[in-house]
Amino acid sequence: MLGRGGGLLQRMLPAFRLGLGGTLGDGRQWMSWIHLEDWLAAAEAMIADPTMSGAYNATAPEPATNREFSQALAEALGRPMLLPLPAGLLKLLLGEMSALVLGSQRVKPERLLAHGFQFQYSRLKPALDAILHTS
Repeated sequence: MLGRGGGLLQRMLPAFRLGLGGTLGDGRQWMSWIHLEDWLAAAEAMIADPTMSGAYNATAPEPATNREFSQALAEALGRPMLLPLPAGLLKLLLGEMSALVLGSQRVKPERLLAHGFQFQYSRLKPALDAILHTS
């Protein structure tokens, strides 16, 4: 989930703000994401509509690879994307937790879309811009 004050984005920001950010591992792993406002709207819609039951993927309709995510974040901050973190180093630093950033899941919100849910942030760049450039 992308928002202010937590999650992977907040951990990535210091390096990217310094112009030292880069891909994690080879950057080809898929990252499914959702803007906090869309997650809240989806949860509200599911609570309000009794026909929406069962499992739903609360992700934006356009997942991104880690390389695409890193590039969009660097661009949103007006910084270069310079230093990739090799998978071996991430495994050394994070141990088993490295699987969280090196794993790949390309998840799409098919049931939400079929129900007519409208995402405010279906694309990554506008979502990052909204988080990083509004107060």
